[in-house]
Amino acid sequence: MTGRTSLTIVLAAGEGTRMRSSTPKVLHQVASQSLLGHVLAAAPHGAGSALAVVVGPDRQDVADEARRVRPDAATFIQHERLGTAHAVLAAKDAIAKGADDLLIAFGDTPLISAETFERLRAPLKAGAALTVLGFRAADPTGYGRLLVEGDQLVAIREHADATAAERAVDLCNAGVMAFAGKTALAIIEQIGTSNSKGEYYLTDAVEIVRSMGLRASVIETGEDEVRGINTKAQLAEAEAIMQARLRKAALDAGVTIVAPETVHLAADTTFGNDVTIEQYVVIGPGVSIADGAVIHAFSHIVQAAIGKKASIGPYARIRPGTSVGEGARIGNFVEAKAAILEAGVKVNHLTYVGDTHIGAGANIGAGTITCNYDGFNKHKTIIGAGAFVGSNSSLVAPVKIGTGAYIGSGSVITRDVPDDALAVERNEVSTKEGWGKRFRDKNAANKKPK
Repeated sequence: MTGRTSLTIVLAAGEGTRMRSSTPKVLHQVASQSLLGHVLAAAPHGAGSALAVVVGPDRQDVADEARRVRPDAATFIQHERLGTAHAVLAAKDAIAKGADDLLIAFGDTPLISAETFERLRAPLKAGAALTVLGFRAADPTGYGRLLVEGDQLVAIREHADATAAERAVDLCNAGVMAFAGKTALAIIEQIGTSNSKGEYYLTDAVEIVRSMGLRASVIETGEDEVRGINTKAQLAEAEAIMQARLRKAALDAGVTIVAPETVHLAADTTFGNDVTIEQYVVIGPGVSIADGAVIHAFSHIVQAAIGKKASIGPYARIRPGTSVGEGARIGNFVEAKAAILEAGVKVNHLTYVGDTHIGAGANIGAGTITCNYDGFNKHKTIIGAGAFVGSNSSLVAPVKIGTGAYIGSGSVITRDVPDDALAVERNEVSTKEGWGKRFRDKNAANKKPK
């Protein structure tokens, strides 16, 4: 929000025992990004925007994830779990710096948007001391109710304490709040423990604000946006909602998705123009797909760059560190890992290329394996531009296949092959001058014009 500073505190100290997992709840993933990562990505960014994440003791993994997603994040430890207000005060030093707006969010609500954070701040600019985020629940049972008179919030009533008339209210508390910075600390420090659990609850802030003669207000959002994740079933529900969002965004951006309900995207997937995604494609984190590329059915891509007009699959697996150049083709049952394929490369069938650099226009025949692992270390295979590797060949790294070289089918190559050379069987190399050039010229002559 222009002209106002902010501090966002994200509460991420819960263990999430109902997840039945040794992984902290906020590190479980939706659309290949942690729950915490989604919230931090939505929180205000840029000049004048500070961020604090409250973690539990011995949870360096959560602190590391916070800094990975938002390097500007400060982390604070809640040594005892004594309620939401107690967790917020773990970051008291950050609050005391006096940002104009203090936002409180939760690390297990991955569907919250940046727009909602901005909307929470608007009433503060207009003079409110507190804004609470609410939603209309299809079934409000169990939720705290937001009791409103006119345009002011007068109370948050827990379901167990609500009267019959109050339980009929469907406006429910999402838990997310925003305080005016100048009064935030004075309000939160007044919160006591007069409840059955003897804990400090942020919901008591409404009563304190009213007692101070200040104004509390409500803004509303959809129920899906404030879904908290406490179980694996809820995690799956959030995944489905996020996938629907990502698919719609891709379709709206012009991506052709043949059967959207079968395609899985990551939160950070980027697309160029005129991209086509066929059925049952899984795209993990760190993937970019450039203009005109086609991802055929049943392919799986993670941490890779797919170039313009490239063709992937069907049934291809593209693993981390792979870059596919313009017009290159990776066909059915091909796996690539940490491989650079320059423009026009063809790897069409039943092949593994790992720790490999393949020059422009090279052809890799069916059943070829780059033997990159010796049981202890990974080694590099370099294949020159225009090289031809025949079917069922094994290239035992480290090895270099020269520009324009030809590897006969069924060869096992253990030594470097010079440019324009012929290699067959177990590295029987012919260096007859010009052989590779004649092969390329003959190949070109046999190509029929389109």
